Amino acid sequence: MDSTQLQNLLMERAHTMPNKARRVAEYLLANMREASFRSIGDIADELKVSKAQLVRVAQMLGFSGYAELKNCLQKAILEQINPAALLARAVSSGDSFPDSIFRAEHANLDDTMAQLTPEDTEKFCNLVKDAANIYCVGWGISSLVMELLQMRLAVMGRKSELLRRGSLSLWEQARCVKPGDVVVVCELPSYAVEVTEAVEIASRNGAKVITITDSAASPVCRFAELSFFVSANSPTFGSSIIGPLFLSHVLTSALAVSLGDEARKSFDEQAHFLHDERIFHPIFGLKY
Repeated sequence: MDSTQLQNLLMERAHTMPNKARRVAEYLLANMREASFRSIGDIADELKVSKAQLVRVAQMLGFSGYAELKNCLQKAILEQINPAALLARAVSSGDSFPDSIFRAEHANLDDTMAQLTPEDTEKFCNLVKDAANIYCVGWGISSLVMELLQMRLAVMGRKSELLRRGSLSLWEQARCVKPGDVVVVCELPSYAVEVTEAVEIASRNGAKVITITDSAASPVCRFAELSFFVSANSPTFGSSIIGPLFLSHVLTSALAVSLGDEARKSFDEQAHFLHDERIFHPIFGLKY
């Protein structure tokens, strides 16, 4: 059963269910991704119903129990981010490129901006300014977002480091994180267990965690002091990084303004470096 079929099933059956059961079905319909990762106990507590009620709803939908329904939810979500499935839909849809990409990315930017608040931006700036060290964590394409963030932090003179999979696992690298440090993690589907483990270790060591994710269902969110949510939908590849890159651009720009003279001094030093003709072509004329 794909995501569309599951959504249709929930919509068709919800209106015939008793009140409590309908509330569960409506929650599942509105929060498919979150529900696919949360335990039956967490959802029951949030909806103030029993676990048995969730099992009964699953059976009303034709499943043997909640475990089978959750498995179906997870498969439906994975189908939404599976590049092969996305490409097959894009080919069959007949949409013109690059128009469809432009529309999707425009929507990603609008949705990301709509979820960003001045209060959260200010809190980000304060956490980063007060941090002894800033560790930027990412896996796969999420590491590209974190590379930009870490590079800009370094340009502004902030003590920062990029943690990504290499000779050492992420959780091994995370052991160096201490109280007073801040960990910024970008996590887009599919969510990697190693990222969650690394963030958990950093949190347990006393670091404050800032998350950049597409959903509150992302496992790293439970460790977050501050969470930013982005839209990362893509008609072809699994996730787009346009929204997360835009957010990183906004946050680092706000930080530069907040740092004021400190950032200006770092930018002046960077400007002198850019005039080093051993590395860069001179601005006026080319010398060989």
